[in-house]
Amino acid sequence: MNSGLAPRQTRNTFGDNHRVSTPNLKPSPELSPRIHQAIAQAGGWIGFDRFMAMALYEPGLGYYTNALQKFGAMPSSGSDFVTAPGLSPMFGHTLAVQVRQALQATGASEVWEFGAGTGALALQLLDSLGDAVGRYTIIDLSGTLRARQAETLLKHAHKVRWLDAWPEVIEGVVVGNEVLDAMPVQLLQRTGGVWHERGVVSEGDAFAWEDRPTDLRPPMAIEGDHDYLTEIHPQGEAFIASLAERLQAGRGGAAFFLDYGFPEAEYFHPQRHMGTVMCHQLHQADADPLVAVGQKDITAHVNFTGVALAAQNAGLHVLGYTSQAWFLLNLGLAERMAQASLAERSQAQRLVNEHEMGELFKVIGLATSGDWAAQGFDRGDRSHRL
Repeated sequence: MNSGLAPRQTRNTFGDNHRVSTPNLKPSPELSPRIHQAIAQAGGWIGFDRFMAMALYEPGLGYYTNALQKFGAMPSSGSDFVTAPGLSPMFGHTLAVQVRQALQATGASEVWEFGAGTGALALQLLDSLGDAVGRYTIIDLSGTLRARQAETLLKHAHKVRWLDAWPEVIEGVVVGNEVLDAMPVQLLQRTGGVWHERGVVSEGDAFAWEDRPTDLRPPMAIEGDHDYLTEIHPQGEAFIASLAERLQAGRGGAAFFLDYGFPEAEYFHPQRHMGTVMCHQLHQADADPLVAVGQKDITAHVNFTGVALAAQNAGLHVLGYTSQAWFLLNLGLAERMAQASLAERSQAQRLVNEHEMGELFKVIGLATSGDWAAQGFDRGDRSHRL
């Protein structure tokens, strides 16, 4: 998730040692023993993807399934970060222009949202789309967030349903804002020219890194012979493939994902040698996911080339890929801002400012049919860079 007042940094500082201990900050009292147990049952080592999955999604204990505040504009609320719908309602109202076009192009009346957070984006979309939406389906693992969403969406309760598992068929338009960045990643560390998978071991009551030789590789060669840490995203790409399967099982549809990330050539640039994994707590960013486990967000930037290839390999078309700034401007954000108050314009400006969300955040559009042009990619389409 986004780190609050400005987009988070694009690298971390794990360090390059074979094994690095971490401070014993107070962890979630039930979650950490469960992870230690998983490590012991696995022979003393688990990959970071499994650690990240448990830290974020272990039922009732993980960061996204426990009762912590998470979303909010200020740390005084106990929140950890703010996302675009929380910055300005113009985000969802503008995105609704694209969703409406996609509903018309696909002949659908249902919107699906993965990871709906506070429900702010759903509210903005439902308010804007009106009768164009017959049903709004939220797929979210968090019971506590679901309760907050239900309260936020009370006036649209007759249209909204929640699912905690994927249906066999998805028809309509899918939206996911800052969803892909929270999917578990595997860490690959090149040390002395040899690739290792970086995993997690127990060290007393704390956790520590340990690297093991692996046959896994990044999807492209990394120039140079310097030590290099990066991520691969098999779970995120599997998510896209599963979505494609379900969209194609019915009458079809489209999907739009907004998140921070890069195309492959930028993601695996030789200078990005410290990876992109970051954590967020009380609107502060840090690079150590092994402490305060279950009490802070863990994210990695999205490899949008991997997303596009997973979609195409599963039969979807890429409608476009561009920065969040171009996407929102193509959909009329500037015109909305011109009619807003100074305070409203100031908040909305952060959605498109290059040094805030405008450039670091990207948008990719996918669809079961490529015979229509999505308005959000009219100008500034960067599909050729994927």
